[in-house]
Amino acid sequence: MTFKKTLVATALAITLCLPFSFDTAHSTGKPGADFRQVGTASWYGPGLHGKKTASGARFDQNKLTAAHRSLPLNTVVKVTNLENGKAVRVKVNDRGPYAKKRVIDLSRAAARKLDMTDDGTARVRIEVAEYPDADQTASSN
Repeated sequence: MTFKKTLVATALAITLCLPFSFDTAHSTGKPGADFRQVGTASWYGPGLHGKKTASGARFDQNKLTAAHRSLPLNTVVKVTNLENGKAVRVKVNDRGPYAKKRVIDLSRAAARKLDMTDDGTARVRIEVAEYPDADQTASSN
């Protein structure tokens, strides 16, 4: 096989192995309707329970919520654990995570649904299920 054919075959193989992009934000900085992100999720709970979130609500580790760096507050996302296929829908009500290699922080309840509380982290796919109303976004940001 020639070098050119090998290069094309390798590029094709890489493309097929990465069906989801790592960051699909448009050039405006706002995620699009087809936003998908793959990366490492972690969870937070007892230490922040009852404290105010970026949305102004009190953090409840027993509700299905999450922290994300850029998605609009009150966005509902589907988070799928890529190791076991379990999925959960959570509402983004906080900002974070602050660890560089993490893409989302989940509440303890969400982490339990994904069966990741023992490990503390999991490789996940995030997909937007529902964007907030314009009124909610304006009052939350």
